[in-house]
Amino acid sequence: MELQTLIGAILISPNGYHYPFTSKLDFDCTSNMAEYGACIVGIRAAIEHKIKALEVYGDSTLETRYPKLINYRRLVLELIEEFDDITFHYLPRYENQMADALATLASMI
Repeated sequence: MELQTLIGAILISPNGYHYPFTSKLDFDCTSNMAEYGACIVGIRAAIEHKIKALEVYGDSTLETRYPKLINYRRLVLELIEEFDDITFHYLPRYENQMADALATLASMI
């Protein structure tokens, strides 16, 4: 049985337009690995669109307690060098309706 995890991010422009991005992970991963993957997808999308100021909202604290997460954190730290201004904000899951909508969208792909 093939394992797949769908991840996604949404870029929201200053004027309120929503640009969803989804990706599929074809390997067994933890929820923290998927959270980092979604963060990386969003940051890379922002870089590709030449965005220089970014606010990142997520319902995970992107912890690195486990050795498997160190490389994910290292990649995020490398990617954020592309921005003039970037901030990370924790958003409790119950306040994150956008995550639910994105999960629904990703499941349809």
